[in-house]
Amino acid sequence: MTKNRRKSKGQTAQDVSSTAGKGPQLSTRDTSIKSPIGLCQAVLRKQLTEGLTTQCGAHVRMGADQEHRQMLDLLRRTATSGESNSVLVIGPRGSGKTRLIRTAIADLLSEDQIRDSLLQVHLNGLLQTDDRIALTEITRQLKLENTIGDKVFGSFSETLQFLLEALKSGDQSSKPIIFVLDEFDLFAHHKNQTLLYNLFDVAQSAQAPICVVGITCRLDMIELLEKRVKSRFSHRQIHLFNSQTFQDFIVIFKNLLQLDAKFPDQTFSGSWNHHIEQLTTDPTVLDVLRQQFEFTKDVRALQQLLMYPVCQLSEMSPTLSVSSFVESRKMLTMDSKSAMLHGVSILELCLIIAMKHLTEIYEGEPFNFEMVYSEYSKFAQRKSSMQVFEKAVVLKAFEHLLHLELVKTVDGAGSRVQKEYRLMQMLIHGSQITEALQKYPQCPTDVRQWAASSLTS
Repeated sequence: MTKNRRKSKGQTAQDVSSTAGKGPQLSTRDTSIKSPIGLCQAVLRKQLTEGLTTQCGAHVRMGADQEHRQMLDLLRRTATSGESNSVLVIGPRGSGKTRLIRTAIADLLSEDQIRDSLLQVHLNGLLQTDDRIALTEITRQLKLENTIGDKVFGSFSETLQFLLEALKSGDQSSKPIIFVLDEFDLFAHHKNQTLLYNLFDVAQSAQAPICVVGITCRLDMIELLEKRVKSRFSHRQIHLFNSQTFQDFIVIFKNLLQLDAKFPDQTFSGSWNHHIEQLTTDPTVLDVLRQQFEFTKDVRALQQLLMYPVCQLSEMSPTLSVSSFVESRKMLTMDSKSAMLHGVSILELCLIIAMKHLTEIYEGEPFNFEMVYSEYSKFAQRKSSMQVFEKAVVLKAFEHLLHLELVKTVDGAGSRVQKEYRLMQMLIHGSQITEALQKYPQCPTDVRQWAASSLTS
């Protein structure tokens, strides 16, 4: 029994080692135990969660062929000729800046003579919040920890100088390095912009073959750079915009959901791809895609929209239902405040309606608990079917609404005014209350009518 276990463990390790370095793939052992629909779901979920795949590459360069060629040529000159460069990729979020750089690097690494020699360093301004953290990350990604070893440096500048000397060692034949700095504008806020200065200085003086690629959303990025940094930057910029049409958006939709030729069951793959083609002609699906396209052209948002229908696939439901697309769109556009109102008690709902009426009566002026309680008491006494709660209970419900952030204090948390008289404002709109009442389970008719009435006496 022990031998069998050891043998199975050895086979598992062999399987893992055979797939190492090939990127995210489904094991062939998984395909033998999964049904076609289960395997299809697994493949689609990988495509939607892990971003770019080879079969989705068609939409990567859509509308950005010139920018892709420009970026690829720039990186290739660094990788093959030892030419140092710097470039800034500018565009709104979701325009494909990171995707452009990833595909350009992937195309570059497909060449055998470049794959083994090219080094990459990826930094993010949200993670590397100062130059010291960035320096540590550069050291880790370049695998220079052993070079530094146990050396103790007196200052940050000494550490940086040592690392740069390690980069400078060698001539033009030394390994080229691509530095990708995401959220580039955040690096400009680092003290003295030391990291940017040294990277641009190495690139300008050709001390080592490096290419510095910055990614940012800010059009005024150059103005954020110090004079000494700006003078060493090449001022080469690539601008990206969301210029894709709705037909391009449909092509992306198909690329994300269709199966490629590597799928084990080609018969199932053919029928599935035909099913996706039919979905692109369904008026309801097209309407959902049109709404998504007009809201945002970001491919990542489209991936989120498609995740729910894919997760609904099963043996009982082997195709993507039209209703699942509608439901996914509803969930993504759901108003969080309205959804929160579905879970409050009837008493809390009455207090919210009372606040709504007070806001209408006094044209948005602040109110306090005593005013809300007076409004609620008048309603509860008029309706014999409503239970009248004690003031202490109503105050507890009011404080719960404050904790839910459905209302907020106007005078701040440090005010010494009694809580019954502290001025409040609503954080929800009347339309959100109306929408929540329509979906509220077993809401009393009196409460609905009270909320529908414009002004109270």
